[in-house]
Amino acid sequence: MQTETNTQKNQTSGIASSPVPWRIQSIQLMENYRIAIEFKDGLKGVLDLSKLVMSHDAGVFTALRDQALFHQAYLDHGAVTWPGELDLAPDAMYDSIKKRHQYLHF
Repeated sequence: MQTETNTQKNQTSGIASSPVPWRIQSIQLMENYRIAIEFKDGLKGVLDLSKLVMSHDAGVFTALRDQALFHQAYLDHGAVTWPGELDLAPDAMYDSIKKRHQYLHF
């Protein structure tokens, strides 16, 4: 008995293989809950997270009121992340910077 083997690669059709622009390339932590961000496509800006962190509805982000914890942020797969599984959606950060034209040269 003879068997056939199909070694075709698994391909998804109809989806462009371009990189997402909102992947974060670098961050610089600043005072007063601000983060300078550079995205892979070159967009740069500063996000002020003080309203989020200090709001009554901060939820899990209340932990970031501790400046020592806030300054432990790092990049994980292009997203700003803190110990304790806290992270921010990079696409929302990108849209916010682009919409408000909060560009920064650093």
